[in-house]
Amino acid sequence: MISESVSLSRRQMLATAGSVAAATVVMQHLAAGRAEAAPPVGGVFDIDHGNALFEVIYPPLERVQRLQTPDGSDATLVVDQLLLPELAWFDAIAPYHQTAVGIFSDLGRRPRSEDTIRNKNTAVIYAAYTTLNVTFPHAHAEWRAMVASAGLDPDNREENRTSPAGIGNLAARMVLEARRNDGSNRAGDAGGRTYNRQPYADYTGYRPVNTAYELTDPSRWQPNIISRDGIFTVQQFVTPQYGQVKPITYGRPSDLTLSPPFKSMHHRGPSYRRQVDEVIDASAQMTDRQKMIAELFNDKIFALGIVAGGAAAMAGRMDIEKTIHYVATVEIAIFDAAVASWYFKRKFDSVRPFSAIRHLYGNKKLTAWGGPGKGTVSDIRGSEWRSYLTTADHPEYPSGSAALCLAYAQAARRFLGTDQIDITLPRMKGSSFVEPGVTPANDLVLHWDTWTDMANDCSLSRFWAGVHFRSSIENTAQYATGIGDAAYTFIQNKLGGR
Repeated sequence: MISESVSLSRRQMLATAGSVAAATVVMQHLAAGRAEAAPPVGGVFDIDHGNALFEVIYPPLERVQRLQTPDGSDATLVVDQLLLPELAWFDAIAPYHQTAVGIFSDLGRRPRSEDTIRNKNTAVIYAAYTTLNVTFPHAHAEWRAMVASAGLDPDNREENRTSPAGIGNLAARMVLEARRNDGSNRAGDAGGRTYNRQPYADYTGYRPVNTAYELTDPSRWQPNIISRDGIFTVQQFVTPQYGQVKPITYGRPSDLTLSPPFKSMHHRGPSYRRQVDEVIDASAQMTDRQKMIAELFNDKIFALGIVAGGAAAMAGRMDIEKTIHYVATVEIAIFDAAVASWYFKRKFDSVRPFSAIRHLYGNKKLTAWGGPGKGTVSDIRGSEWRSYLTTADHPEYPSGSAALCLAYAQAARRFLGTDQIDITLPRMKGSSFVEPGVTPANDLVLHWDTWTDMANDCSLSRFWAGVHFRSSIENTAQYATGIGDAAYTFIQNKLGGR
């Protein structure tokens, strides 16, 4: 059960032990009654029967990614960091499939006699090694240890179409070349920058209309001032160029449709005020369950990776090949949804709830959540109001988290052929990271038995937590669900040789 792998507290999950436990338990279930075929991570990897993703690759990958994105909340960074390795894995095992071609390569077909778990695990590990050294170059020692832990040689850099190591290395290089200038600026060399490169830096010249200190246009995004232990910093729009990144399943995001954020236009007075009041009311009525759901889905690495991914792997009884096909499907779904969402975020540059609340209510007293450990209070001034979750570093409309969850859920639903899923996640008393020791007041269990319910709660959690207006969440269905369908169709076409 997924609950075995994720029953630790939130703070424990942020440590390495959480991902290791998840990978180990998933593999024990996938062994179909042969748990001895999947020893704990850190033991000897069974390359002939195991699943390299869960046992060899994902544990160090999650550790390294945590250091770079500690809370897993920066959607474009989290998604982009996984794009290259997860698509390279697909291309690395395509030659061992009866009909598949790679996403960015066609490396031919290997004889059926070579279609073995050993060869696919080997190809995937080398593809991971090559791509991760580019995505996280500072963790080179981790990636060497990862390869060595599987009994393989990290110095084997051969590229060919015949050996599993050669295929893995070659497939990875071709993926890296295909995405080299895709608009993300993941290399940090946009504009010909040679020295002191700045990965993911904006090269488009975005400037906010409002400053953190003055809201001159109440319809537009205002950078927030974030306080951490007495240090105050002003937000910068994270990856404002991401709407210009080349997507995979459609031509360009301007081809997609999303209604404008009419309610966030301050000159439409009544509707502007009504949606602000909805956020204030949701803040006042927030339950412990809603708080814990909001914290869960704020962490994309944990929620969509370990929790949802682990549950899907067990539900589908996935071996290494099927796991990679699933991973590629949902990765493309959330990647393309992120590109579209960032295109619209920049296009509309819409105001966040905290700015609108302070603009409308100033020193007037409200009934709302009073801050960590304060519960609902009736004398908080509009200027003091804050969202339960820290407001992300980008404009409000549309909700990127809602779009990613809707696209992911639809792609998963199509891949597994059912809406049914069993996700059970215990949350210990006081395990909240926003209100540690206080929330939840008692042990509780988060449970979803359909992808639909999971995606709905993921989406609405952004409203409950005060970081999005309701229309920002609801309107993502105009494009996100279709992207999930397109991702599934895209991978199925690749598996069919098209």
